Amino acid sequence: MKTTPSRIPSRRDPGPLLAAWRRPRAVLWTAAGVVTLGFLVALEFAARHYGVRGPITEQAREVVFAPDSGPLLYAGLALTTVVLTWRQRLVAAGAAIGIDVVFWLVRWAAGADMNFGNGALWVVLGCAVVAVTRRTGAERALLLKGAGLGLLLVAGHKTGDTWLLITSETRKAVLDPYVATADHALGDPSWLVGRFVEATEPVGGHVLHLVYGQLPLAAALVGLYQLRHVAVERRFPSHHLVRTFLVIGLLGPAVYMVFPVVGPVFAYGADGGQWALAHVWPDTLPPGGAPHAIPFDDITPRNCMPSLHTAWATTLFIHSRKGSRPMRYAGAFWLVATLTATLGFGYHYGADLVAGVVFALTVEAAMRAFARGWDRAAVRLVGYGTAVFVALLVSYRYLPQEMAAYPWAAGPLLVLAAASMVLGYVRTTRLWESEAVPARQPEPPRPAEPQPELV
Repeated sequence: MKTTPSRIPSRRDPGPLLAAWRRPRAVLWTAAGVVTLGFLVALEFAARHYGVRGPITEQAREVVFAPDSGPLLYAGLALTTVVLTWRQRLVAAGAAIGIDVVFWLVRWAAGADMNFGNGALWVVLGCAVVAVTRRTGAERALLLKGAGLGLLLVAGHKTGDTWLLITSETRKAVLDPYVATADHALGDPSWLVGRFVEATEPVGGHVLHLVYGQLPLAAALVGLYQLRHVAVERRFPSHHLVRTFLVIGLLGPAVYMVFPVVGPVFAYGADGGQWALAHVWPDTLPPGGAPHAIPFDDITPRNCMPSLHTAWATTLFIHSRKGSRPMRYAGAFWLVATLTATLGFGYHYGADLVAGVVFALTVEAAMRAFARGWDRAAVRLVGYGTAVFVALLVSYRYLPQEMAAYPWAAGPLLVLAAASMVLGYVRTTRLWESEAVPARQPEPPRPAEPQPELV
């Protein structure tokens, strides 16, 4: 008697699993994960070479020791909970707070450093463990994505700290005189805004410090708004703020290595100490003369060109445009306040901000194109943004004296370069949004089997 072969694959048959892993998106995400892990390991070794802990060790220590930033860890937990039901979110929040209370009491009794946030990290790691041990299929993948998103937010912060250490250790000379000279074309905005912030002390300074320091928390809030339907739809949107935020933090410090700058408050202010060219910021414009590289200490980060705070605030503003009216107002306020703080505290020159806007729009365009599929408009926009950004860096480095000599020509050209990128971005994204069928549609969610509650 002839028997019909079974259509159900054997448990030992790796065919379906291999086929799934051979899908282009699966291969791409696997490669991205391997590259990210390799990058973190490389940074860990680099940090150890300079006698400090790297991003992996720093994040692992916060499981037990006092964290550097409690709000950042709770922001990561909030991002993780977008995949949970409301009951599970309450359980997760209660568990995090309870663990933090226990840690707080133990540290208080032992006289150790006091801070909070360990509970949030424990719950995020617990979600990953639950995903591996008590979830299957699409539900496991979704919970792992949520936990990974929360951990990446914290890891991005640790990675940035390590990058800044490497810039100060490997770039002994800085190019501040070049940027300060080129900044004459823009009217030396850092000196102007710096005097304004001094005149509004102490209220103005406190508000700007709060806005400047809590930019990651603001990004997490906008990201939560964009991801608010994940728990219902059981899938992440193809593009959201957190992805662009992390990529900017990953790529930006690489430019710091190429164009090391410390900022006016260090190069021309009292914060630079004996390394400063002069203590004139913000009261007196920097001295003239031919620009040249100057030696600087091995502590101050070379983290100015481009201004990543400007880049992050720009992407925050862009993504807040699709939110409610209060969120749109908040996004606009955060952008203006961040630009004011970066200049008013002497952390950046005006030229840094122009480069930061172009850099942000280029990365955002690339991330949108990656989510929807590349077409001619996407390639043109990203290519144009890259060309403008490179042209800005080259002009700051090799044409600063000419820019300072002809400010009425160079200044408008700098503003026009940034404005052209803004216009190109707006026109291209409107074209994408007007298309009836996007180039890449997310797969519809598959019905999942009932899973045990997360406890």
